[in-house]
Amino acid sequence: MILEKAVPQELNEICKVYQDAIEAMHAEGNYQWRWGEYPHEAMLREDIALGRLYVAHEQDKVIAAVVVDQTQDEQYAKIPWLFGVRPGCFHRLAIAPSQQGKGLGKKLLAEMEELMKSWGCDCLRCDTRIENARALKLYAGAGMRRVGAVHYPPDEATDYPCLEKPLTEDCPLLPVPMTPAFRGGSLTPWGGKKLREVYGKDIPNDTTGESLECSCIPGLESTDPTGTKLPELIERYGAKLVGRYAGETFPLLLKLLDAKEALSVQVHPNDAYAHEHEHGKLGKTEAWLILQAEEGSELVYGIVPGTDMKTLRAACEAGAAVQPLLRRVKVHPGDVCFIPAGCVHAIGAGIMLYEIQQSSDVTYRFYDWDRVDAKGNKRELHLDKALDVTDLHFALDPVPAPDAPCARVLDTTYFTLDLLKVDGEAAVPAVQDFGILTALDAVELAWQGGARRLAAGETVLVPASAPEMTVKGQGRVALSMPAGK
Repeated sequence: MILEKAVPQELNEICKVYQDAIEAMHAEGNYQWRWGEYPHEAMLREDIALGRLYVAHEQDKVIAAVVVDQTQDEQYAKIPWLFGVRPGCFHRLAIAPSQQGKGLGKKLLAEMEELMKSWGCDCLRCDTRIENARALKLYAGAGMRRVGAVHYPPDEATDYPCLEKPLTEDCPLLPVPMTPAFRGGSLTPWGGKKLREVYGKDIPNDTTGESLECSCIPGLESTDPTGTKLPELIERYGAKLVGRYAGETFPLLLKLLDAKEALSVQVHPNDAYAHEHEHGKLGKTEAWLILQAEEGSELVYGIVPGTDMKTLRAACEAGAAVQPLLRRVKVHPGDVCFIPAGCVHAIGAGIMLYEIQQSSDVTYRFYDWDRVDAKGNKRELHLDKALDVTDLHFALDPVPAPDAPCARVLDTTYFTLDLLKVDGEAAVPAVQDFGILTALDAVELAWQGGARRLAAGETVLVPASAPEMTVKGQGRVALSMPAGK
């Protein structure tokens, strides 16, 4: 070990190392530190007294100094860290200019990691000023991940990028905030503005119908706070993130939908049909949780009983004649609807809902209410395929979600759905491979050593290796998971 705890007799030498390092930093245009303001002699004397200042020597002369401990700056609480529940941190790393460029920084980092692990830390966290190119290069070379930035007074406008690294094999992954992708405009002519008005989503236009909260759909991938797409995260972290789905097709897609107008009447294929007719894609079974519904709102939910395929085909070919054959049901906020492959369906106007489904973009359109675009064109229909996969005998009804603190409202072949109603604090159910947790109201998600405030409508991906978590506050949370294999 070249790192040793500093002793009071070395204070003058330590101050000189910091002063020389600061002078070299300023010469490079990096004003991260100013001697006498930060750091200063009294601060270093306190660091020594508390046993957290470590130094490296060459021929009994101090050539580097750093604070290593388990104390995080209060600003760190706002950073979406990915690794660990027992972090170790280092601060104020200074290397004498005469020793820079010789690999000393890399050796010091390695020893700091070993020191932190000896304390039981499972991850490392630090920050540095954005202009500190030397430090950023050193930390990146040591395998640290850059995530977010903090700001310190008096220069609140300057970014201090934060970096982290797992230290142990069993280091858990923390919940990953998901930034959604959106479908709007001509792709969702039925959409509106509620995703912005209700949940504060940064929608691209005023006819945005879908917020893809957790998505691996090509071209519509959700991302983490660093802008990394979900498929890249899965490739990078594998089974620690998605359990048995590492190396396999990500199975689920979660959306929030705003239907200002009625959606087209549609149906989805099952896996076998989609695999054969849609180039190996998954089929689509889905489920809805009604979030908002205007008075009198209704869904198309199957075909009127007694209708045969010949009658249905003739009506579809005639257009509006299909409307009397559509089974309609009233819905209210809190209702849950299961939509298996083969179920003819349409979301009615004035409804906003949560949708969990297989990760598939395959939809067959029966009828679109004779709508036309600005050029007078109707949307494409897919009658032959739609009729091929239609289940004429589907006959379920919407089911009100249980008014219970924690209830599993769906347990299907492809996914489960748990609803938590929190008044104070509630445990999050253990996830199966991974979970997709959405705050339907503003709450706090907490775990050992950390917490994250979730706004209403915000979604996080809960990794397979996540620590135990609780939800705090008052409100509702939805948790979807893949079904057990």
